[in-house]
Amino acid sequence: MAIAEYGNVSSEFKLEAFSMRHTFESAQPLTFYADYNPKFNSLSYGAGKLFMRLESKEYGSEAVLRVYGKKSRVYSSEAHKRLRLDDDMKKIYKKIAKDSHVSEAIARYYGMRLTLNDPWETTLCFIISQFNNVKRIRLIVSNIVERFGSVVYSDNKLTVKSFPTSEELKNATDSELRALGTGFRSKYITSAAAFCTDSIDLYKLSPNNYDKLKSKLMEIDGVGEKVADCIALMGYGNLEAFPTDVWIKRTMEKLYFDGKKVKPRDIHEFAKDYWGPYAGYAQQYLFHNARTYREDKQKVEKGKKAVRQQA
Repeated sequence: MAIAEYGNVSSEFKLEAFSMRHTFESAQPLTFYADYNPKFNSLSYGAGKLFMRLESKEYGSEAVLRVYGKKSRVYSSEAHKRLRLDDDMKKIYKKIAKDSHVSEAIARYYGMRLTLNDPWETTLCFIISQFNNVKRIRLIVSNIVERFGSVVYSDNKLTVKSFPTSEELKNATDSELRALGTGFRSKYITSAAAFCTDSIDLYKLSPNNYDKLKSKLMEIDGVGEKVADCIALMGYGNLEAFPTDVWIKRTMEKLYFDGKKVKPRDIHEFAKDYWGPYAGYAQQYLFHNARTYREDKQKVEKGKKAVRQQA
């Protein structure tokens, strides 16, 4: 079904350096529960009480993003905020493309945007992401949305649910969550949901003070250094955050520290000094490039193994 069949265009944005596909595939919260249709280059998801339907027509370095829905500013505002359409990507590219490593990642994933997501949504997604891969994270998050989300759109072909709030999840039982594939993460999910409902207001935290924001986020059960940085970056838009998991750590050590083992705080300090106010964007390009390269390499090795077995 073409996305245009759902209704009229609410608004259009003419953009430079925008890629729906690369943005969706780059392991951000929307990756974990939104639906992307490569044929129409369209994205759909539930956002609060909204059923968001977006379609991008891309021509080289330029794109036209269409937002479908009722003639309401709220749809446009959600798309504009979520996809960071105010970001001056040419300026950002100029600031972060300081070496061939980042330049090559930009060339491969030109137009990929960081997204700005609901803080609780981001928190839950990245708690689930720990010791997990994208396919598995998407399955778990999609299961949680289906089980606990509220219906925002329904017809005879499609039902769309919103991302469940912390309050909707805080009373979920361990058995309910484990049935959705959460495994050992179930206890962190219920603990975080209760804490974010009763003990902290995620929506009142300032996005501007990086150190204070990260410290407050790490009060949440299941949120360590890396997850707190993911939340700060993608839930609050603080580009000083530089999430450092095992893969980005290895990548940074190889590319910028002559292969020497260094601590995550050293990597963060390097990123802050080297890429300045756009360190978070540099991280996302390096991370996505390293992750995709690893997956491509695994596919090649799997193919070689299959050939050897058939020989």
